Amino acid sequence: MLLLQTDTLHTLDTVATATQAVADPEQQIRFIDLLIKGGWIMLPIGLLFFIGLVIFVERYLTIRKASKYDSNLMTQIKQSVLSGRLDAALAVCRSNESPMSRMLQKGLVRIGRPIKDIEGAIENVGKLEVAKLEKNINVLGIIAGIAPMLGFVGTIIGVITIFHNVEIAGGIDIGSVSGGLYVKMVSSASGLIIGILAYVGFHILNMMVDRLILRMESDAIEFVDLLDEPGR
Repeated sequence: MLLLQTDTLHTLDTVATATQAVADPEQQIRFIDLLIKGGWIMLPIGLLFFIGLVIFVERYLTIRKASKYDSNLMTQIKQSVLSGRLDAALAVCRSNESPMSRMLQKGLVRIGRPIKDIEGAIENVGKLEVAKLEKNINVLGIIAGIAPMLGFVGTIIGVITIFHNVEIAGGIDIGSVSGGLYVKMVSSASGLIIGILAYVGFHILNMMVDRLILRMESDAIEFVDLLDEPGR
């Protein structure tokens, strides 16, 4: 009896192992295969992801480079202006490739004019620099809105596919609905994920620009105050 039970258990283990070995390859699915099951709607969704990624990386590097703060810039310019060496102050600005240096340079070449004219010139340059920094950032906001909508379009296509397959099969079974469900779920998930990533990237870049604008405004005010000091 004991030998019979042992043989039976061994046979069951062997069958379970064989079944698992057969089932595992079928259960495993590669990520790229899963995306392909999302249907043709995955092409525009993938294109949005590529565009958003390129814009985010390019803008992030550009803004980060512009945000590198040279603490000696204002000190050197202040010393040069107070000593009457405007050429030295301009040379410092030209050697420093940053939005702030270009703003101060515009103010320096206007020294001798009324303070209001200098403030206006600095403000105009500042607006141009901010516009350069914000270039294409709004595209991420557009992607954040469009990607989930494309995912919803994929959901509609998946539902239509399910009804079409059920009609052809003449009944409901897992084979007739699985294809449409893949399209529905994969496209919806992809659209939502890309939309969320674009939304987060959009706000990260905007926060970086806002911090840089605050620093530029602070330095511009300090520069104007320097020119407006008594005796200047």
